[in-house]
Amino acid sequence: MNNLFNPFDLSGRQLRNRVVMAPLTRSRAPRDVADERVALYYAQRATAGLIVSEGTPISREGQGYLFNPGIFTAEQIAGWRLTTDSVHAVGGRIFAQIWHVGRVSHTSIQEGGKAPVSASSKQAIGATAFGYDEEGEPNLVETPVPRQLTTDEVSRIVQDFAQAAENAVEAGFDGVEIHGANGYLFEQFMNPLVNDRTDQYAAHSMTDRLRFTLEVVDAVIARIGEKRVGIRISPYGQLFDMPLHPAIDQTYTTLARELGARRLAYVHVMNQSGFAVGNKQVDGGSESGFDALLRTIKAQLPETALILAGGMTRERAEKMISAGTIDLAAFGTNFISNPDLVARLQNNWPLSPPDRATFYGGTAKGYIDYPPYEAAEAMA
Repeated sequence: MNNLFNPFDLSGRQLRNRVVMAPLTRSRAPRDVADERVALYYAQRATAGLIVSEGTPISREGQGYLFNPGIFTAEQIAGWRLTTDSVHAVGGRIFAQIWHVGRVSHTSIQEGGKAPVSASSKQAIGATAFGYDEEGEPNLVETPVPRQLTTDEVSRIVQDFAQAAENAVEAGFDGVEIHGANGYLFEQFMNPLVNDRTDQYAAHSMTDRLRFTLEVVDAVIARIGEKRVGIRISPYGQLFDMPLHPAIDQTYTTLARELGARRLAYVHVMNQSGFAVGNKQVDGGSESGFDALLRTIKAQLPETALILAGGMTRERAEKMISAGTIDLAAFGTNFISNPDLVARLQNNWPLSPPDRATFYGGTAKGYIDYPPYEAAEAMA
């Protein structure tokens, strides 16, 4: 029987279990370079079958949050090497999530105070980046109107992703996860209510809507091989002014079919839909909604693992893995305050609550000072 705590073969890489540590932005990297604290943070959590790193920007242009470790300079590559060596030393596996935020950035983060770039010319109304406020202090700041990328610039960003993937392998990562979720650059191309282009990357046809995403996937595969490549998507997500649209199911079904043909290591789906798995919404006499789409995506991935994140519990994960709905289960917030989350889940030990005030930025507090369960019990 498939079990959450059984080993799993991920494209030739043996994972000790099917628990995935989801990517979590923590903004703890001075000079945007991973350091000793970052390495310790990940090593503490390396009993997960797979760790996906926090989003690591592929370029200064792609950054939307201060103090995030990038993957585009020699210093950043060397900084990440300490983390990957530390994770591997205790038997873990780690992929780098490579990231371009598109319009979800701010002039205070961009080189020379330039406007953020996007597939679109539309501002993300109500969205915020983590940049410098008017007093020069790190803070959440409203995202401005972006500059729409030229056609040639889109091709350049495709190559930026490929180079970032190569840099990640040089830094010792087992592979990369392309961040195609959460309202960032890829969704800005794929969503027809955001993408207002008129070139071959416009949203008028499905081929054009998906062109940028598939060009990046192909460029990354060409650079590091398909077995080192995953991608994260968030159908029905509405983060950062990403509106729902009638072609969601068609868009992600087509994308899943294309990804399945490329035999990636995995597709990582983030449930931001508001639909609990198991619920159904009937529209025009046919089943629709997130869970129907999830099953459709799974059917398109015969040789590619499917990871699901969002509101995950042990019970839900085991039920969905046993049913063959997913292959691996990703846990996010609970990994922040429970570095030994796998042991806690396996032994039904209680979970420590996180200190939300320390999620982003700051010191070691709320970052590397959460004790494992047995140590906490001994101190009690």
